[in-house]
Amino acid sequence: MPGLRRDRLLTLLLLGALLSADLYFHLWPRARRQLRSWGRPPGCPCRGRNSSASPRLAAGPSDPGAAARNFSRAGPRAEPGGGGRRSKLRALFAHPLYRVPEEPPARGPDDLLLAGPDALRYYRRKVARWNRRHKIYREQMNLTSPDPPLQLRLEASWVQFHLGINRQGLYSRSSPVVSKLLRDMRHFPTISSDYSQDEKALLGACDCTQIVKPSGVHLKLVLRFSDFGKAMFKPMRQQRDEETPADFFYFIDFQRHNAEIAAFHLDRILDFRRVPPTVGRLVNVTKEILEVTKNEILQSVFFVSPASNVCFFAKCPYMCKTEYAVCGNPHLLEGSLSTFLPSLNLAPRLSVPNPWIRSYTLAGREEWELNPLYCETVKQIYPYNSGSRLLNIIDMAIFDFLIGNMDRHHYEMFTKFGDDGFLIHLDNARGFGRHSHDEISILSPLSQCCMIKKKTLLHLQLLAQADYRLSDVMRESLLEDQLSPVLTEPHLLALDRRLQTVLQTVQRCIAARGEHSVIADGPAPQLRPDSGQANLTG
Repeated sequence: MPGLRRDRLLTLLLLGALLSADLYFHLWPRARRQLRSWGRPPGCPCRGRNSSASPRLAAGPSDPGAAARNFSRAGPRAEPGGGGRRSKLRALFAHPLYRVPEEPPARGPDDLLLAGPDALRYYRRKVARWNRRHKIYREQMNLTSPDPPLQLRLEASWVQFHLGINRQGLYSRSSPVVSKLLRDMRHFPTISSDYSQDEKALLGACDCTQIVKPSGVHLKLVLRFSDFGKAMFKPMRQQRDEETPADFFYFIDFQRHNAEIAAFHLDRILDFRRVPPTVGRLVNVTKEILEVTKNEILQSVFFVSPASNVCFFAKCPYMCKTEYAVCGNPHLLEGSLSTFLPSLNLAPRLSVPNPWIRSYTLAGREEWELNPLYCETVKQIYPYNSGSRLLNIIDMAIFDFLIGNMDRHHYEMFTKFGDDGFLIHLDNARGFGRHSHDEISILSPLSQCCMIKKKTLLHLQLLAQADYRLSDVMRESLLEDQLSPVLTEPHLLALDRRLQTVLQTVQRCIAARGEHSVIADGPAPQLRPDSGQANLTG
């Protein structure tokens, strides 16, 4: 009898432990999410996960903050928890530097990237082709769901974003489109998913002799939304508080989703407007990727891990290994979504090797790393011997130094805007890897050429002031993202430290060469008439 009572006691203890675990891991998180959704303000447009929205939309979490504000205007919400505290971000965008009229003030057809009627005809053909292919696919798969054909909506945020790209940047300060585009990418359900073009190029052609990180480590996917907009999805591969090991080469570093998000916010704060709008999102990898893809290769790389999480990896002959997979928890996976630029058929882009490109070998060094007078050579070569191209390269170097990105081997620009068009700051996922280290060599274009745009310098000086401190405005701006906190505090403080390094570099240049030679009010004068004889455009 004593043994029987002891067995009953052990059984009761076991049942109690199981009930406690169920309450802690399942019922309590669900109740807490429900309480959060009830506590949202009445005007909040975000839905809770248990709302009556469609399953795909309900699978993704809601935006924890207020609706996305217009990123281009001085109208952000006050700092959360700050009561009546002054918003530094609002003050920054209200500053006269951010109110200077853009040039030229009246934009004609030559100042806009796309001709509206031609672009809309192209997009209508794309939508019609997608509808035809989707209908054939559903017939082949014997799927009878009554999905209505997609319609191109002229008011769609991605369409308006494309039509608004102009000679000054990817979007204008006064445009309300960016905030709507970010909100749409956060909430719209996906209708298709696929590998990106460069991932597809690797299929069957992976070269084990190349010193590059395996494809699976920087896996990225193209997601299409219900409004026919597209975004590049980069999944989370590294925790926020993890630093890149000091022994890692820059070309084998991880690609970080939060770096893409933070780079967009920093680019907007610097008033460059050269990074495509990027937002964070929790993606349901089963409903929003696996169930909507038509790519059989992508379907084949999904599996369930021993921890019951849904995972997938890049399909590459020498990298079909589960250790390079990305996994949901069990279905939800953090990632960044960067909106696509217009098709190359509509808006051709030029990909140009960076004059300060690094050696992508274990021991090699480039000329700029050995020759302190390297910039004098660059200044004599087309297209850097006149116009604003070299100044734009220096802008890009300052941006890369602030985020710690050593991987800027090429840059892209729209061919329509010519040699003096702005540089597009694409692919920033290798930034924000090490907050404890400042890679001074990234600033070589600035330190060797000793040139900087007056507009850029004024913005940097403003962000060094206490009322507009760069770390503070970045912290406030990033609070708007669904994945906040996007950056850890050490990364935010590193921005202030690196900003001071940039300003000190400019001061040394002014001391050595004089303010007139260093600070450029406009494009650089032409240095050599026969500029077409040689070039660095590859």
